[in-house]
Amino acid sequence: MIGPLFYPFILVAGALQAIGVTMNAALRGALVNPWLAAAVSFLPIVFVFVAMLAIRPVPLPTRDDLAGMPWWAPLGGIAGAVAVFGGLLFVDKVGAGAFNGLLITANLLTSLAIDHFGWLGMPKHRAGKARIAGAGLMVAGIVLIAAF
Repeated sequence: MIGPLFYPFILVAGALQAIGVTMNAALRGALVNPWLAAAVSFLPIVFVFVAMLAIRPVPLPTRDDLAGMPWWAPLGGIAGAVAVFGGLLFVDKVGAGAFNGLLITANLLTSLAIDHFGWLGMPKHRAGKARIAGAGLMVAGIVLIAAF
């Protein structure tokens, strides 16, 4: 059981993602070089997680854990970095609403496919009519946000 703060935490994380993309655009504007801005943006993240590992070093993986890990598992950070870099480059050009709407809609559509087909080791959750209708509403919403 995850507890009562599960959904509020996700909502706060989503709000912070929208704020972070905007902050990163300002960082890129100030530092000019988007690669430098991306590196500066990730430095505090690395510091926080290394500090947390130092404070709470257990559990650590066993050799069996590492041997059983899919080859692609460590690439999740790079996947997230693409979204951060996209924000660095484009949020001020298309607007925070359109950028985050496109990002979240693409995330949702991909997530529905991952759930439906059980890709990347996820349990299968059928993409029924209601889920597909919800995705269609997201697409319609982002079309309205981006167009106006």
